[in-house]
Amino acid sequence: MNRIFTLLIGVMLTFSNSAIATTAAERSNVNMRPGASDISLEVYELHMLMLWICVVIGVLVFGVMFYSMVMHRKSTGAKAANFHENVKVEVLWTVIPFIILIAMAWPAATTLIAMEDTSEAEVTILVTGSQWKWHYKYQNNPEVEFFSLLATQREQISNKFTKGDNYLLEVDRPLVIPTGKKVRFLITSDDVIHSWWVPDFAIKKDANPGFINEAWTNVNEPGIYRGQCAELCGKDHGFMPIVVIAKGPAEYSAWVQEQESAARRANEEEQRLLAMNMSMEELMTQGKKVYDTACVACHQANGGGLPPMFPALKGSKIAIEKQNIPVHIDNIINGKNNMPAFGKQLSMSEIAAVVTYERNAWGNNTGDMVQAKDVNFVINGK
Repeated sequence: MNRIFTLLIGVMLTFSNSAIATTAAERSNVNMRPGASDISLEVYELHMLMLWICVVIGVLVFGVMFYSMVMHRKSTGAKAANFHENVKVEVLWTVIPFIILIAMAWPAATTLIAMEDTSEAEVTILVTGSQWKWHYKYQNNPEVEFFSLLATQREQISNKFTKGDNYLLEVDRPLVIPTGKKVRFLITSDDVIHSWWVPDFAIKKDANPGFINEAWTNVNEPGIYRGQCAELCGKDHGFMPIVVIAKGPAEYSAWVQEQESAARRANEEEQRLLAMNMSMEELMTQGKKVYDTACVACHQANGGGLPPMFPALKGSKIAIEKQNIPVHIDNIINGKNNMPAFGKQLSMSEIAAVVTYERNAWGNNTGDMVQAKDVNFVINGK
């Protein structure tokens, strides 16, 4: 019995390994993928092992059934045996499934435990889902943090341009991780439940507001790996892609240094802008750019919005009445109702510019000019 079972497992592993050896082009898109890490390959092998176990069980069970129906049919003169409570048969159909379940549970439990072991990570990244973007913060390098937004052109989405190869799977700032190092992800949310899903890493973790879930990967080869939010999180759920670039250790270190330098320069520039005023032309130019990136999907290019969920800015009290300037700024920083908060995503100069744009575009023409120091006053009271 043990020899037969061992032989069956060996045959299944042979089939599984031969399936792994096929090229990516030959592999069906409906199946799981071996992925880019040892743990994702282990998950794939486990999946294939379970598949072949089920196939063999199905073939044996249905084979016996069809053989019995054909060879012992009434037309051949076969007569059904009359027996009751065969102890040997009852023991066999209890013991055999038990052994099969134990054989399946052992590798499954081993893989699941390995998937949850985030200890001894060399890089830790806080992943925060927001409607509808991802925020990444490198815990080992606190100066490195950024939002990652959909970069697919709106013209492709509205069928004005031809859709690209990576339609809805492109971002303006991809997550960058090193190869050959254990990377831990701390996954949470600012608002509703999202799900951070990268198939090549065998990671699919819910991002729950108020909770932190953990996952990890150790990518073997440099490359670009794509994923999506896998939890229905609102109207732009389909526009929340994930792009991860794995770089070699030396290249990754250079990238981190570059990001830290850029963060310091941005902070210095922000401090410089606090001490000066931008012209109306500069504010309107930058404001339109920010609006077209962050606001146009809900409030529309003409400022008409999508009432009642997304109110119009054109002719609205919030964008016209001078006494509402602080409220206008605060709504962008902290969000309101269905509008997400942009305080972490936009700099003070960008918030000042977009508020100025919204107060002077589409015929609003208030003449109001909001500067970075005005935004700083709303945030810090000084």
